Formats: sequence, structure tokens, C-alpha cells
Amino acid sequence: MTIVLPVLVSYLLGALPFGLLMARFVRGIDVRRYGSGSTGMTNVLRTIGVVPALVVLALDAGKGIAAVFLARALDAGLAVEATSALAALIGHNWSVFIRFQGGKGVATGVAALCALSPIAGLIALLVGVPTIALSRYVSLGSVAGATTGAIAVPVLAMTDPSMTLGVPSYSYAIYTSIGVPLILLKHRSNLGRLLKGQERKLGESVPLTETQG
Repeated sequence: MTIVLPVLVSYLLGALPFGLLMARFVRGIDVRRYGSGSTGMTNVLRTIGVVPALVVLALDAGKGIAAVFLARALDAGLAVEATSALAALIGHNWSVFIRFQGGKGVATGVAALCALSPIAGLIALLVGVPTIALSRYVSLGSVAGATTGAIAVPVLAMTDPSMTLGVPSYSYAIYTSIGVPLILLKHRSNLGRLLKGQERKLGESVPLTETQG
């Protein structure tokens, strides 16, 4: 039960579709019908604006943090902490509440990584945020940051046996080794558009007349 409870609760917490709820509350629309079809912060930003997007970002990030701290509060062990973080990410990306649709996992995923290992999370942010700022492609920065985080966890565990850098074992690699490929999977259409030069940049809005096919 110590294993099942935090993982199940973390999935259900991650599955809460804050982006969808925010879009319905603010504009009365289903955000899945516009732009990328995602319920995440970036699509909310492009369809209904900055302030709602920042609220969604905070809420989605909170899901990842809460999942880790729930497992930690139950003293469920390092592997369960990592698995709970993964469950929140999966819930966000494939929500049982909206027919297994969802976001792309970046806010929830990186926040969970920061809760597991603040140093690894910081490294991911130090790569991802400047990449977004310089390129203005959220997808590019998201992929770069997530990939860096996946590399940082085992490297920190290997080089820091005293645990001062926040990765107490390779157990947290359970999270990054599965979670990051899931984030990349969700970004496959973005990567295709990047290669074609068709990806929208940060700040470009989506007309509400432009719906998903």
C-alpha cells in the first residue's frame, strides 16, 4: 500500500487538466481544439494569454512537486519517489479525465525533477530557459532542458557519492530514463515542424478561428 497509494494519487493529481479548465473558465473554449491541441501552458499562452498561462504553469509544476513530496512524506523510498514523479508526468500527458489526452509534460516533469534533485533540475533549467529565450522556440528549449536533466541525474549520482549534490542513488534515474523519452514522444510533431521551419515562436498567438483538424 505504501507503494500503490502515492503512485495512484500522483497519477490522478497529474491528470488534473488545469489548462483545459483555465481555458473554459476564462474564454469558454476547449483549448484542445486550437493550436497544438495540448492542454499545457504553451498552448494556453497562445490561445488565451499570459496571465492564465502563468497560472497554469504554476499549477502544472505543482503537480510534479506534490507527487514527490507525497511519496517522501510517506517515507516510501527513493524508487517510489521516482515512480510517483513518473506517474504525475504520465497523468499530465495522458489524463484519465479527458480521454487520455493532455499536455506535453515539461512543467510537471521539470518541477518533479527539481523536487527529486534540485541540482539536476537547476541544470535542466539553465539549459532549457536560455534556449527558449535565445531561439524563442519553447519546444526546442523544453527538449534541450529535459535531455540535459536526464543526463545530469546519473552523472551526479556517479560523481557525488557523498550526496551533497542531491542525487542519493541511481533510483532517480528510473524517472528520467522513462520520463524524458515520454516528453520527447509528446514533442515529436514540434520537432518535425522545427525541421521544416514551421514551428511557432514564443509570443505568436493562435487565432481562435484556427481549430484542430
